[in-house]
Amino acid sequence: MKKILIVDDDPNIIDYLTTLFEDNGYSTFSAHDVKEGLEIAKRETPDLITLDLEMPEEWGPRFYRKMCQEKKLKNIPVIVISGLSGGDHAIGKAVAFVSKPFDREYLIKIVKETLD
Repeated sequence: MKKILIVDDDPNIIDYLTTLFEDNGYSTFSAHDVKEGLEIAKRETPDLITLDLEMPEEWGPRFYRKMCQEKKLKNIPVIVISGLSGGDHAIGKAVAFVSKPFDREYLIKIVKETLD
């Protein structure tokens, strides 16, 4: 079973994404900030990461930079999910940029195309 790490500071978004991904046959982990996200990523080595840009303390791009410094994490695909306009340029190598509020069918299509 493919594993998805959800990094977002909004518990409602985490709950929503967890349900969406698990209903579609994926295993999920979640983190509320950059530090927790990196710890879980190192421990679980997910197949995909969804990443919010705007979080307290550290922003999503910092998570991405730190992730890319880890040999076993640097090639994991990342989908940016953010309410920020223009955020699609924040992480150039992201597989996709999805704006909040997002269309669940569109998001799951990107996830399936990336993982299957």
